[in-house]
Amino acid sequence: MVPADIHVFPCRSDNIGVLVRDAASGACAAIDAPEEAAVRRALAETGWRLTHILVTHKHPDHVEGIPGLKRETGATVIGPAAEAAAIPDIDRRVAEGDVVEVGALRGEVIATPGHTLGHIAYWFARERALFAGDTLFALGCGRLFEGTPADMWATLEKLAALPDDTRLYCGHEYTLANAHFALAADPDNAALAKRAADIEARRARGELTVPSLLGEEKATNPFLRAREQALAAAVNLAGRPAAEVFAALRAWKDRF
Repeated sequence: MVPADIHVFPCRSDNIGVLVRDAASGACAAIDAPEEAAVRRALAETGWRLTHILVTHKHPDHVEGIPGLKRETGATVIGPAAEAAAIPDIDRRVAEGDVVEVGALRGEVIATPGHTLGHIAYWFARERALFAGDTLFALGCGRLFEGTPADMWATLEKLAALPDDTRLYCGHEYTLANAHFALAADPDNAALAKRAADIEARRARGELTVPSLLGEEKATNPFLRAREQALAAAVNLAGRPAAEVFAALRAWKDRF
């Protein structure tokens, strides 16, 4: 496994910032740039030098910090080709199957439409690290601003096929609110109840809950469990296709 240093920190009111560094070369990428000042503080705290910004999607709370960071560091900005017009100072446009390199670290681009149509994630297989932006959250998934429920369900199935020991880095600290919804949708899930209690305690101590493990998400995240009978029953869709169950769960969460 190639050594990688990963630093997680809060941005804005509830965004998650992430720095990924190749220990051998010193190359360092920010996953999105939610807030210039927060990223600069994280760089100062770690002593790392920013060389890349890997953008997951076009929303302002993920790209606002790019111009200032680019001016200061000259970092190479990489982002989804389908949303390039809305990403400031983009240098390289990528799509499904492309590879990005941060020093010796190699990440595969995965198309993840749903939250936005051009959304992408970055999968660093050797490091078992998935940077999912606003597609898959700890105990949740992104709102469907552009894609359909079918789009997002197909995306989540794609991500769920990755190894269970994958560390999931998402774009927001929504986990406590997500846990409350998950318990409402899946109240008899013992693993979920245990996890929710741990999340309550961690947030009470002011700790971030990112990353989580993908295997943990498969066992407790209701949006990855739409094939389970318990979740189908929770939305009165027993026996119906998983995509329909997912759509009903997402609509319920929007009202929750």
